[in-house]
Amino acid sequence: MSELRYTKDHEYIRIEGAEAVVGISEHAQQQLGDVVFAEAPPVGKILKAGDPAAVVESVKAASDVFAPASGEVIAVNSEVEATPGIINEDALGRGWLYRIKLSDAGEVAKLMDEAAYADYLKTLD
Repeated sequence: MSELRYTKDHEYIRIEGAEAVVGISEHAQQQLGDVVFAEAPPVGKILKAGDPAAVVESVKAASDVFAPASGEVIAVNSEVEATPGIINEDALGRGWLYRIKLSDAGEVAKLMDEAAYADYLKTLD
């Protein structure tokens, strides 16, 4: 079973063994509105937790997507780069941005689980 964790910047990371899938949360895509551009980091790039990793633009704004955990980018979602609206349709599924090979799985434990993230969102109202 995969495990979702969230950052306060509204990125999610889904752990799949020693690898992880990264994207933006449902809340983030709702706040952005219609996504018109997405750019993932290049395969092979080494990211540290908190580094700017990707860019998502909507009709409202452009937003950096920060790395929720450290690791090496091993794949990017070319489907999302070609059709960014997929993020609006399925942010937590087909709308992922990139995959990383985790270098420090312990960083993920510091992120919010789904219940903690839901509580965090309530504080933003």
